[in-house]
Amino acid sequence: MARRIYLFDTTLRDGAQTQGVDFSASDKIAIARALDDLGLDYVEGGWPGANPTDDDFFANPPSLKTAALTAFGMTRRAGRSAANDPGLTGVLSGGTNTVCLFGKCWDFQVDVALEIPHEENIAMIGDSVAHGVGLGKEIVFDAEHFFDGYKSNSDYAVACITAAHDAGARWITLCDTNGGTLPSEVFAIVTEIAKAIPGDKLGIHAHNDTGNAVAISLAAIEAGAAQIQGTINGVGERCGNTNLISVIPTLAHKYQGAYETGIDADRLTHLTGVSRLLDEILNRAPDSHAAYVGDAAFSHKGGVHVSAVQKDPRTYEHIEPELIGNRRRIVVSDQAGRANVVAQLEAIGLTIDPKDKRITRLVEDVKSKEHQGYTYDGAEASFELMAHRALGDVPNFYDVTSLRVEVERRHNAKGELVSVSQAVIKINVAGTEIMKVAEGNGPVDALDAALRAALLPAYPELDRVRLSDFKVRILTPQRATAAITRVMIESADDQGQRWTTVGISPNIIDAAYEALSDAITHKLYRARVSDRAVA
Repeated sequence: MARRIYLFDTTLRDGAQTQGVDFSASDKIAIARALDDLGLDYVEGGWPGANPTDDDFFANPPSLKTAALTAFGMTRRAGRSAANDPGLTGVLSGGTNTVCLFGKCWDFQVDVALEIPHEENIAMIGDSVAHGVGLGKEIVFDAEHFFDGYKSNSDYAVACITAAHDAGARWITLCDTNGGTLPSEVFAIVTEIAKAIPGDKLGIHAHNDTGNAVAISLAAIEAGAAQIQGTINGVGERCGNTNLISVIPTLAHKYQGAYETGIDADRLTHLTGVSRLLDEILNRAPDSHAAYVGDAAFSHKGGVHVSAVQKDPRTYEHIEPELIGNRRRIVVSDQAGRANVVAQLEAIGLTIDPKDKRITRLVEDVKSKEHQGYTYDGAEASFELMAHRALGDVPNFYDVTSLRVEVERRHNAKGELVSVSQAVIKINVAGTEIMKVAEGNGPVDALDAALRAALLPAYPELDRVRLSDFKVRILTPQRATAAITRVMIESADDQGQRWTTVGISPNIIDAAYEALSDAITHKLYRARVSDRAVA
């Protein structure tokens, strides 16, 4: 019979401690609802009373269907009773039925940070948990610095968690707060602890300072623990926390049914979407190489690999990507063979005889272009246009007669030094000559604005397209200022579609225009031409 493992998400608290992350209350609500829909057991919302954002969140908390919304805080302070500690009272009155309290379990921390007798710290833990239980709360006790404490003074660390257990805590979560414990150590220690405290009351909270947080969490489960705390995409202080996006499918598919969670097969297909949602809220590009959910997690580049995958995906894939909401990608590069190109054509809706001579020419063109500096394994939209053009089915949406981009650095009316970019473009659309002038935040932005302004009357769908990323790489640095430049542009629309295009030239503006033109043409082509079979 499968053993139930409980998933406790701390993204809204631990994730908020990530450098550069600043959740709003509305951000927290959106994330909490997504985690609830995914099927997590606990969603820790933050620390009531700690900051205005958490106060706003708990003042109007989201209504969750599956997950237990959890408030976080610390045990009572020294010298106060549990009932008369304002901090503890604020957490316990935060409106949640579940409360996570942390207390120190390392004698060194008690001596240096708290500067109180060891026995007083144990009493603080027991009193606080007992008070919360007496109020009808489900108490999760986070045993802070437990593993360091156990290695320093095992009797004292065990006495701390025993006090919480005996006071009625539902969960005793063992924390690797410094992130320095190894999986083998965690397995051995949790195995010992499970002899005194039932495994179905033990949890693990790991930080990723050695890159082992997921391995540590799985080691704890194998040793008998039944709860894992972690965050979406592993966000968190310093090097982050246990990545639940990796833990969840691993529990579901790598233990031959030994464990089960509250996430069924249908909900598991939303895993990639939840990962991307957090990145979108944080306004950062998703990690393309993230395990399970990254764009490159199931991508295949070498021709021999692709041939094998087409025969049986299990040759180079450890799991079906669709199970976790991802998809297989066959990328095209100078390492590609005929199989890559055929597979990529099929992926964009073109069915063509593998023996067709045009395939051979397309493979040769790809290798020639990449030798010049183009790259198509990261610019699939440019490859798609290249393939369609080889087949002669890309309409000529517009012709650029001329373009000029200027950058002026001057003092404005306030005497401030500013840089102003301006683009002038002459374009022919369906026989009509159009000239537009636009300013932008840099020359590429100005060029995009001018081109878009010229095309919008004829192609209003471009109003829903935006540039989401812009990368420049110098391909021949030895040529200094005369070096060849490669520009990659990622575009997105309001339907959530993203596509990447590439351009190269000794002139950065020419390279940017080529990538930009491909991005616009790709959008227009996709909007007007349906997928078709090619004889």
